[in-house]
Amino acid sequence: MRRSLRIALAFLAALFLIPATASADDGRDHDIDVISYNIHHGRGVDGVLDLERIARLIEDSGADVVALQEVDRHFGDRSDWVDQPAWFADRLRMHVSYGANLDLEPLTPGAPRRQYGTALLSRFPIVESSNTYLPKYPGQEQRGLLQATLAVHGQSVRVANTHLTHNNNAERQEQADAVRQLLSGSRRPTVLAGDLNARPDVPEIKTLTAVLRDGWVGAGAGPGYTYPVAAPASRIDYLLHSGNVITRSIEVPHSPASDHLPVVARMRVPAGA
Repeated sequence: MRRSLRIALAFLAALFLIPATASADDGRDHDIDVISYNIHHGRGVDGVLDLERIARLIEDSGADVVALQEVDRHFGDRSDWVDQPAWFADRLRMHVSYGANLDLEPLTPGAPRRQYGTALLSRFPIVESSNTYLPKYPGQEQRGLLQATLAVHGQSVRVANTHLTHNNNAERQEQADAVRQLLSGSRRPTVLAGDLNARPDVPEIKTLTAVLRDGWVGAGAGPGYTYPVAAPASRIDYLLHSGNVITRSIEVPHSPASDHLPVVARMRVPAGA
């Protein structure tokens, strides 16, 4: 009889307490630190493959949410066949979602598939995620938009990560149009991170900043150049966000760990946004 009572009480606790914990909004504004970084599959401008120094940079940034581009998963010798999303998730103790934009057969039967794409890591639970292929011209590399819904202190926040093409303006414009469409129609707080491979004044970027705010504008100091690392001359890596998110600070830390520099921002998500 007592055992039956304990089981019944445990069932009621699971029924009522777990959903409340997963979904309750604490009604406060919250700051989240976000980093966007094209990691060049872990190889720095010095030619050294070193995931650890990238992990240390991320740790030093204090990032709660990490958007990485050019991430390998069992891809090949260039990255020592490492499952990089899993490595970073374990090293940083974060949740992870991966978008494989290249998904190739293994070189030997039974080995894992060879993948390349984007990754999102988060200290907050990832409620759901999806990766959508973007328009691709013949002979070009497939690109995608990785989206994840995060539970940030009970509030639903959408984070998206992309890497637009670098060598065809018309294709990049179609990709920007697709990203804009994919992110439209929602009032959820939204952050778009990525290597957009274009400067702020070109039509492709204006397509996105017509509906999303550029975190660097108003909060950044200086030009915010992110590429190339040896002599930065272009701002092509971004953190954009919806109007119900505020960029409180943003910077471009310097590091030789990749051929791009990262962008790090502190963003405020107002209560009830």
